[in-house]
Amino acid sequence: MKKRIIFAALLLGFVIAAPAQKKIETSELPKPAQEFLQKHFSDIPIKVAKKDAEHGEKGYEVILTDGTEVEFWKDGVYREVDGDDKPIPTAFIPESVKDYVAKNYPNEKITHIDYGHKDLDVDLTNNIDLEFTKEGKFLKGKKK
Repeated sequence: MKKRIIFAALLLGFVIAAPAQKKIETSELPKPAQEFLQKHFSDIPIKVAKKDAEHGEKGYEVILTDGTEVEFWKDGVYREVDGDDKPIPTAFIPESVKDYVAKNYPNEKITHIDYGHKDLDVDLTNNIDLEFTKEGKFLKGKKK
């Protein structure tokens, strides 16, 4: 009986989780997402693209073969780029954020950027987490 309950719970978990992420072809991504990937990550092949519904937000997630993850809003505008501990390209990052990092952390690189509902989160190679307004004004920094 116990095995049946565990099996049912696992099956229910898979059924609930399955709609949250659906693998798709790269060509099914919105045009702005395809252009963003081509412009900033053309040298890194795409491992998988998914339609995603994280935290109730519909959008897309792309995982590159080097482990970098790029998330897009449902309209294809980038929402997050996570290089894990690896530096990410910075051409798409607001100038004020890049200037702040260059001035205050000249030996560090940006490894992660995330547009939340209220702010912009940036992580550096030295494990410092910086917060900015969406417009790029510095709010605070802390060690992770």
